Amino acid sequence: MLFFQGLTDAGVLNVDEPRYASIGREMWGSADWVSPRLWGEVWLEKPPLLYWLVGLGHATGLHGEAAPRGPVALLSVVFLVFYNRFLARQFGSLEAHFATAILATSAGWLAFSRLAVTDLPLAVTFSSAMLLAMPWAVHGDRRWLPVAGAFFGLAVLAKGLVPLALALPLLWWGGRRWKDLLLPVAIGLTVALPWYWLCYTRHGRELVDVLIIQQHFARFLSGEQLHAQPVWFYAPVLIGGLFPWTPLLVFLFRKDLYTDVRLRYLLVWAGFGLIFFSAASGKLPGYLMPLMPAIAALIGVALPRVRRWDWLLITPAILIALVVPVLIELLPAALQQGLSRTSLPLAWSPWMLTVLIPFSFFWLDRTRRFACTAGFVVVVLACALPRALESLEERASARALRLPASWCLGNIHRNWEYGLRYYYPAVSRCDFANPQPQLEQGADGRPQLRR
Repeated sequence: MLFFQGLTDAGVLNVDEPRYASIGREMWGSADWVSPRLWGEVWLEKPPLLYWLVGLGHATGLHGEAAPRGPVALLSVVFLVFYNRFLARQFGSLEAHFATAILATSAGWLAFSRLAVTDLPLAVTFSSAMLLAMPWAVHGDRRWLPVAGAFFGLAVLAKGLVPLALALPLLWWGGRRWKDLLLPVAIGLTVALPWYWLCYTRHGRELVDVLIIQQHFARFLSGEQLHAQPVWFYAPVLIGGLFPWTPLLVFLFRKDLYTDVRLRYLLVWAGFGLIFFSAASGKLPGYLMPLMPAIAALIGVALPRVRRWDWLLITPAILIALVVPVLIELLPAALQQGLSRTSLPLAWSPWMLTVLIPFSFFWLDRTRRFACTAGFVVVVLACALPRALESLEERASARALRLPASWCLGNIHRNWEYGLRYYYPAVSRCDFANPQPQLEQGADGRPQLRR
């Protein structure tokens, strides 16, 4: 319900989603599945996995925003099923249910599962590979390594060299068993290399310069791609991305928890990734998505093992009752202006009265208390989603603009320009000889027509 409810109620958002959705639509329309093209021009900043998913959405008959978003949402749900069953085999069904509920209803995972951007496909493919490699890393069990290699190949098709860097702890875990990795590496190369080779034969050095040099090394070392952030950037991103389950992170600060080598594996997966992304100059919130399954699994496994602070199990329900009304008002402005430039709305909402409900959970045992909290979180999110989508559509989506038959693009922020180009592919830039009405950035941040 949460992943598909109102999936098309808001138009494509921000900068990246309209670009990726446009490229996937052009791939499908041209039947050229090798060269990504944005509004007719070759665009090599990202590998093609997301574009293929978007094209597949169009090929299966989906329309509008359902074509780019539907395959991503479905991919997330399929992963959550696999995630639950894998953790159940490793740790037990109770721990698996805890972890899956936390991951599926966390703000970061849910939000990126409903957007056509590259972060979720990377998170799914990379996390699947890391989970399947865990039996080998901790026990030497090689049965799932070939499948893990295939998922690593898909991860490279999702976001280039990033998953290879995040997977470096596997070399440390494998130690002297590095020869076991030869087969999965060969399988991964078989999956990923054909597109890179075909694209290189068409575009040559441009592919290396744009995809590898600019989008990997330049972004990591200099932040020159407009996303430079301080080293502590991911601390608040993690807190927000795990919302409303953030208070449960306290359960992870127990040394005796990590006597289990599998939990140490999950900790190294998440910890190394957090250090790696924090060291990069260029940072975006979605980069943390490949770490979220490991963090949710750690919390899910820790809950039945830690006997103190049981009262924390209802804090996610209290938080979501208090914060969601504020987030509904904050989100559209944050998408258009950036969170740091957005003022916090402090208006009281009747929704906040639902904060009284979680206190009845105190009288339940641990498992029922968590179940009621998770159920409450789902209900609040399901009720809040239509209002949030309506707000996004009205204040942040180019689809909602009422435009005449003839107009041109003037001086306008790229957050709006890319969305407009998605819905109006034939629109052109204004020039002195153009008598059409000009669409320009208004004082309120929304585009306005000027004659």
